[in-house]
Amino acid sequence: MIDAATRLYCLFGNPARHSKGPVIHNAAFKDKGINAVYLAFEVQDAAGAVQAVRTLDIKGASVTIPFKESIMEHIDWIDPTARVIGAVNTIVNENGVLKGYNTDCQAAVAPLVPFGISGKTVCIVGAGGAARALAHGIAAQNGDIIITNRTEQKGRALAETVNARFIPAEEMENIQADVIINTTSIGMTPKENEISFPPEALRSEMVVMDVVYTPLRTRLLEAAEQKGCTTIDGLSMFIAQAAAQFELWTGIIPDTDLMRNTIIND
Repeated sequence: MIDAATRLYCLFGNPARHSKGPVIHNAAFKDKGINAVYLAFEVQDAAGAVQAVRTLDIKGASVTIPFKESIMEHIDWIDPTARVIGAVNTIVNENGVLKGYNTDCQAAVAPLVPFGISGKTVCIVGAGGAARALAHGIAAQNGDIIITNRTEQKGRALAETVNARFIPAEEMENIQADVIINTTSIGMTPKENEISFPPEALRSEMVVMDVVYTPLRTRLLEAAEQKGCTTIDGLSMFIAQAAAQFELWTGIIPDTDLMRNTIIND
């Protein structure tokens, strides 16, 4: 029951209306008996979003595309891991002090570990916050990284930070890799008819991962399945990073099976 004591948590992004964050976090709050509500806000700029947190005393926030990097200059303290990655996806309001964390890194790499990362060539499509988290996680696992991105300057900058190769987006069809990971919003609602990597460059021995989870089967994953690739959808990463956020906000570990089933049955 929502009342005057209900604590507010939220998501900042653009787009944000597709997000399943409210579905899983509100289910977790109910499951743990926490008087709180989580809402999704489609905002226009990071500064305004952070000001809203301060003004409304929002207790915690998820940060998604395209604000994971720009949000950093507006908060009070940044966890060392998030600072190294260069992206924040979680804000904790600790008695008026806004602290930034990154729960994407470990969550993104975990689904890849069973297939082996060390010595593998991993191509990351994109250079935003999710790409940064993945790149640092894969570098820590001794993967050989390729960055490809439509904005060359941003792609090269990320490549330099993790000692990776950069290949321009127009040369994507020439990329030879063991693992392909899309970290962009291409393929995500409302861009579900777009594809982030050329299907003709996919080979059956590849592992193909998409961080997009709406829809769960993106055009990239459909094309990869048709080529006989091993595929990893975005739900595993989404649940893992959300569970870590919930724990940062509340000090309580949520039921990840409940979170997963809530999305699947939504």
